[in-house]
Amino acid sequence: MTKLLSFVITLTMIRGLEGASRLKELATLEGVRDNQLIGYGLVVGLAGTGDKKQTVFSAQSVTNMLERMGINVSPTALQVKNVAAVIVTATLPPYAQPGTRIDLTASTLGDATNLQGGQLLMTALRAADGQTYAVAQGAVITGGFVAGRSGNSQTVNHPTAGRVPNGAIVERTAPTASTTSRIRWQLRQADFTTAARIAEAINKKFSRDGTLVARAESSATVAVETPPLFLAKPVEFIAEMESIPIEADRKAKVVINERTGTIILGKDVTISPTAILHGNLSVEIQTQYNVSQPNPLGAGQTTVTPETTLAVKEEKAKNIVLRQGATVEELVRALKAIGSTPRDIIAILQNLKAAGALNAELEAI
Repeated sequence: MTKLLSFVITLTMIRGLEGASRLKELATLEGVRDNQLIGYGLVVGLAGTGDKKQTVFSAQSVTNMLERMGINVSPTALQVKNVAAVIVTATLPPYAQPGTRIDLTASTLGDATNLQGGQLLMTALRAADGQTYAVAQGAVITGGFVAGRSGNSQTVNHPTAGRVPNGAIVERTAPTASTTSRIRWQLRQADFTTAARIAEAINKKFSRDGTLVARAESSATVAVETPPLFLAKPVEFIAEMESIPIEADRKAKVVINERTGTIILGKDVTISPTAILHGNLSVEIQTQYNVSQPNPLGAGQTTVTPETTLAVKEEKAKNIVLRQGATVEELVRALKAIGSTPRDIIAILQNLKAAGALNAELEAI
């Protein structure tokens, strides 16, 4: 039997926040950024849940480590079931100084089944330039476990990956951009209007004698020349700029997700004058198999006869009329009044966009 799928819609109306946003919420300083670190290490002390014989690099890694300690052992003579090879990842925050501790994540590289109770041995964490910026070591916290054996087992969360809080010590400062004479702001969402407003607000606060200190270079960057008064105080200058209120400009947009039944509608979305006529057609096909058997002493054969029934149900079309200047709130209120389903609303929005009546960008994810 064919059934029409149904799902629940979560309709969210985005309303503009009263007041303006601070510059620090809209843009970031060029060069002040995180850096990703990665390393290869070993987790020891596992209760038989480490790598198996098939993972040859675990045994080789243990052999190399023991060789540096003056112990020579053949990789083929090792049992590494209490050891797991892991990939260690971390994020180096901007301006992190040597001695600062950061969190890291250890994930199994071989066929280890559980890192619970393991201890990460000293691991060098390198950046994209190949330089070591941090050294990691510590107890691995998985936040899950595996109980039972064979088919009778229970797994909670993801025990093959764990975190080591404050497990890495920064050894080298990452390169960062200079913030003394020239500063560049990078908008999180590129927009010409917002970039122009940022430059205008900075000039209004810091320009002296008609000299403009800020200039919008593109829709994503705003360049600022540090005034002479703040050349010796770049941190104070950046702090004052971060607190400047900016009225951000955002384009009207509608985002739909048919898989989850979610529709996000911006408050600036308007509808051109239009009429919507919508109706539902439901077709249900059902097949039933009837079995015909002969008498116990008869010479006949058992046969199966399919019986197919077809039912068609068509509801009356419902219509709404939107006048000039109609908003999304009025559209949603009208669609709810006629009992539209999530699938109906998504189809109506797509048709409105195709007809040129939806004054917003439509994005499906």
